[in-house]
Amino acid sequence: MTAIDLEQKCIDAGLKMTAPRKVILDILVHAKDHPSVEDVYERAKERDASISMATVYRTLGLLDELGLVFRHEFSDDQHARYEVSSEHHHHLIDLESGKIVEFQSQEIEDIKLKIAEELGYELVECRLELYGKKLNAK
Repeated sequence: MTAIDLEQKCIDAGLKMTAPRKVILDILVHAKDHPSVEDVYERAKERDASISMATVYRTLGLLDELGLVFRHEFSDDQHARYEVSSEHHHHLIDLESGKIVEFQSQEIEDIKLKIAEELGYELVECRLELYGKKLNAK
Protein backbone atom coordinates (compact mmCIF):
# COMPACT_ATOMS: atom_id res chain seq x y z
CA MET A 1 0.00 0.00 0.00
CA THR A 2 1.28 3.45 -0.84
CA ALA A 3 1.10 6.54 1.34
CA ILE A 4 -1.45 7.97 -1.11
CA ASP A 5 -3.63 4.84 -0.77
CA LEU A 6 -3.45 5.01 3.02
CA GLU A 7 -4.17 8.74 2.95
CA GLN A 8 -7.26 8.14 0.79
CA LYS A 9 -8.50 5.48 3.18
CA CYS A 10 -8.14 7.97 6.03
CA ILE A 11 -10.06 10.61 4.08
CA ASP A 12 -12.77 8.05 3.23
CA ALA A 13 -13.04 7.30 6.96
CA GLY A 14 -13.55 11.00 7.71
CA LEU A 15 -10.10 11.88 9.04
CA LYS A 16 -8.72 15.32 8.30
CA MET A 17 -5.36 14.94 6.61
CA THR A 18 -3.05 17.31 8.45
CA ALA A 19 0.61 17.70 7.56
CA PRO A 20 1.74 15.75 10.67
CA ARG A 21 -0.62 12.88 9.83
CA LYS A 22 0.76 12.76 6.28
CA VAL A 23 4.29 12.50 7.66
CA ILE A 24 3.27 9.69 10.04
CA LEU A 25 1.49 7.80 7.24
CA ASP A 26 4.54 8.09 5.01
CA ILE A 27 6.80 6.79 7.78
CA LEU A 28 4.55 3.78 8.35
CA VAL A 29 4.24 2.93 4.66
CA HIS A 30 8.00 3.07 4.11
CA ALA A 31 9.04 1.37 7.36
CA LYS A 32 11.17 -1.71 6.79
CA ASP A 33 10.63 -2.68 10.41
CA HIS A 34 7.70 -2.65 12.84
CA PRO A 35 8.25 0.73 14.51
CA SER A 36 7.13 1.58 18.03
CA VAL A 37 5.43 4.88 18.85
CA GLU A 38 8.82 6.18 19.91
CA ASP A 39 10.39 5.09 16.61
CA VAL A 40 7.65 6.81 14.61
CA TYR A 41 8.04 9.93 16.74
CA GLU A 42 11.82 10.09 16.24
CA ARG A 43 11.48 9.62 12.48
CA ALA A 44 8.69 12.19 12.29
CA LYS A 45 10.70 14.77 14.27
CA GLU A 46 13.48 14.50 11.68
CA ARG A 47 11.01 15.64 9.02
CA ASP A 48 8.90 18.08 11.02
CA ALA A 49 10.14 19.35 14.38
CA SER A 50 6.63 20.55 15.30
CA ILE A 51 5.20 16.99 15.53
CA SER A 52 4.50 16.03 19.13
CA MET A 53 4.51 12.63 20.79
CA ALA A 54 0.80 13.16 21.55
CA THR A 55 0.09 13.60 17.83
CA VAL A 56 1.88 10.34 17.05
CA TYR A 57 -0.04 8.48 19.80
CA ARG A 58 -3.39 9.90 18.64
CA THR A 59 -2.72 9.21 14.97
CA LEU A 60 -1.58 5.63 15.56
CA GLY A 61 -4.60 5.06 17.81
CA LEU A 62 -6.98 6.34 15.14
CA LEU A 63 -5.31 4.27 12.42
CA ASP A 64 -5.55 1.18 14.62
CA GLU A 65 -9.25 1.82 15.36
CA LEU A 66 -9.90 2.15 11.62
CA GLY A 67 -8.06 -1.10 10.90
CA LEU A 68 -5.52 0.68 8.71
CA VAL A 69 -2.58 -0.42 10.86
CA PHE A 70 -1.98 -3.44 13.04
CA ARG A 71 -0.84 -2.88 16.59
CA HIS A 72 1.39 -5.73 17.75
CA GLU A 73 2.40 -6.44 21.31
CA PHE A 74 5.10 -9.03 20.90
CA SER A 75 5.70 -10.76 24.21
CA ASP A 76 9.45 -10.16 24.24
CA ASP A 77 9.05 -6.41 23.76
CA GLN A 78 7.99 -3.62 26.11
CA HIS A 79 6.59 -1.44 23.31
CA ALA A 80 3.66 -1.87 20.97
CA ARG A 81 4.80 -2.07 17.36
CA TYR A 82 2.90 -0.98 14.27
CA GLU A 83 2.64 -1.96 10.64
CA VAL A 84 0.36 -0.93 7.82
CA SER A 85 -2.42 -3.45 7.21
CA SER A 86 -1.44 -5.55 4.24
CA GLU A 87 -1.82 -9.08 3.00
CA HIS A 88 -2.13 -11.70 5.72
CA HIS A 89 1.16 -12.86 7.18
CA HIS A 90 2.73 -14.06 10.43
CA HIS A 91 5.81 -13.13 12.41
CA LEU A 92 8.89 -14.87 13.74
CA ILE A 93 10.68 -12.84 16.40
CA ASP A 94 14.39 -13.44 16.93
CA LEU A 95 14.84 -13.46 20.70
CA GLU A 96 18.49 -12.48 20.51
CA SER A 97 18.36 -9.59 18.04
CA GLY A 98 14.71 -8.57 18.31
CA LYS A 99 14.43 -8.77 14.52
CA ILE A 100 10.90 -9.46 13.28
CA VAL A 101 10.68 -11.71 10.25
CA GLU A 102 7.43 -11.77 8.28
CA PHE A 103 6.40 -14.99 6.56
CA GLN A 104 3.48 -16.67 4.83
CA SER A 105 2.66 -20.37 4.74
CA GLN A 106 -0.25 -22.00 2.93
CA GLU A 107 0.28 -25.09 5.06
CA ILE A 108 -0.30 -23.07 8.24
CA GLU A 109 -3.35 -21.40 6.70
CA ASP A 110 -4.83 -24.81 5.86
CA ILE A 111 -4.15 -26.17 9.35
CA LYS A 112 -5.77 -23.12 11.03
CA LEU A 113 -8.93 -23.54 8.96
CA LYS A 114 -9.04 -27.27 9.64
CA ILE A 115 -8.67 -26.78 13.39
CA ALA A 116 -11.41 -24.15 13.51
CA GLU A 117 -13.74 -26.31 11.41
CA GLU A 118 -13.11 -29.42 13.54
CA LEU A 119 -14.00 -27.40 16.63
CA GLY A 120 -17.14 -26.07 14.97
CA TYR A 121 -15.93 -22.52 14.28
CA GLU A 122 -15.49 -20.21 11.35
CA LEU A 123 -12.03 -18.67 11.58
CA VAL A 124 -12.34 -14.89 11.63
CA GLU A 125 -8.96 -13.65 12.84
CA CYS A 126 -5.60 -15.19 13.65
CA ARG A 127 -2.25 -13.78 14.57
CA LEU A 128 0.62 -16.19 14.79
CA GLU A 129 3.86 -15.18 16.45
CA LEU A 130 6.79 -17.55 16.63
CA TYR A 131 9.75 -16.83 18.90
CA GLY A 132 13.14 -18.34 18.30
CA LYS A 133 16.89 -18.16 18.30
CA LYS A 134 18.93 -18.36 15.11
CA LEU A 135 20.54 -21.75 14.58
CA ASN A 136 24.31 -21.66 14.39
CA ALA A 137 25.56 -22.31 10.88
CA LYS A 138 27.86 -25.33 10.71
